[in-house]
Amino acid sequence: MSQFALPLAVRASGPSRVIVGSANAHVVEALSASEHWPFHTAVLTGPPRSGKSLLARWFTGRGLGDVVDDAFSMDETALFHHWNRTQETGVPLLLIGGVPPWRISLPDLQSRLGAALQLEIGLPDDAMAGDLLLSLAEERGLPLGEDAVGYLIPRTGRSQADLERLVAMIDRLSLERKQPATQSIWRAALEAVHGPQEPRLL
Repeated sequence: MSQFALPLAVRASGPSRVIVGSANAHVVEALSASEHWPFHTAVLTGPPRSGKSLLARWFTGRGLGDVVDDAFSMDETALFHHWNRTQETGVPLLLIGGVPPWRISLPDLQSRLGAALQLEIGLPDDAMAGDLLLSLAEERGLPLGEDAVGYLIPRTGRSQADLERLVAMIDRLSLERKQPATQSIWRAALEAVHGPQEPRLL
C-alpha cells in the first residue's frame, strides 16, 4: 500500500500532517464517509502517539463532524448527552479513546456505543514506518534519507512512539557531538533507545 500525507493546519509545535498507510488507511476512508456511520457515531482507538488527535483535527477541519477527544475519561452521563444530541442533530460524532477495551458502567451507553462504528489504528508496516521516520525527522529539520530508513526500520519498534523516541535521540546525539546524522549516530541512538544491538549476520 502506498503512503501519502494529509495536510493539517500548521501549529506552533507538533506534527502538521498525518502519514496515511497500512495502519490507518481504513480509518481515513471511514472518516471521509461519516454520513454513512451507524447512529452517526464512530469510536476511534489506538496506541498512544498513533495520530488519533491529528486525524480528529483533519476530520473537524474538513467539516465532517464533531469530535470528543479523550472520551474514555469523560463523565458517562455527559457522554450520553453527546450521543443523544448527535441523534437529534444528525451531525456525525467521533469519539477518541486509547487502547481498547473501553469499560462503561452505564448499560444504555454501553449498548449505544457498541452499535457505533468501531475504528482502531494499528501498527505500521515497514513502508509506513519509513515514511513516519522521514516525516518526524523533517519536522525537526533533521536530514535523514532512504539509507537511514533501510538501516533503522529493521532495528527499531513499529509504533509512532518508538519512532519519535528514536528520531529525538538521533537529533540530540547529532547536536551534542556536532556531527551529521550518519550511521555512527544512528547506531548510538538505537543503543540509547533499545539497548545494545545484536550483531546481524549478512
